[in-house]
Amino acid sequence: MTTAQQDVIDTLLGQHQQVKMLFAQVESADGDHRQELFTELVGTLALHESIEQLLVHPLAEQELPDGDQVVPPRLAEEEDAKQALSALYELGVSAPEFEGQLAALRDAVSAHAEAEEELEFLRLREVTDPGELTRMAEVVASAQALLAQHLQAAGGQAPSPLAGPPDQVFERVRDLLGKADGSEVQR
Repeated sequence: MTTAQQDVIDTLLGQHQQVKMLFAQVESADGDHRQELFTELVGTLALHESIEQLLVHPLAEQELPDGDQVVPPRLAEEEDAKQALSALYELGVSAPEFEGQLAALRDAVSAHAEAEEELEFLRLREVTDPGELTRMAEVVASAQALLAQHLQAAGGQAPSPLAGPPDQVFERVRDLLGKADGSEVQR
């Protein structure tokens, strides 16, 4: 979870570790447990990529001298990952091809995370007001709280906002993040 001292970069780095752990858990699970973990992976990636696309990538484009060269490849990688998640969802966790495609996605997401950390995140800390990065972490914490409320409200009565096709999950999470941020995304 985000604390007052954490900035959005800390939050995103923590999510990178969480995503790595979830990939390992999905790979080692089977049956219904694998499906639950895959759903959690999709939701975690949806939250993470939405944070980056709404808050961090625009900041990087604006603040980094080569932001216009750094950000577009990251956005393309994120779109590729979303399409791969959708393909995995359509395939189903019990399909024989699932493991190989999941491993390929894991490797692509890992390379993407390394590029973000090196080319974007650490450099943003050098050029961005720490207060702005902390404010962004507070927006993320608000979005996570809204997501938790929606999950709790669903509580078996309705489908989880993290369930279903990845495109829909990404859209719902992005909407929640926008509600948490309100007009503060405007620069």
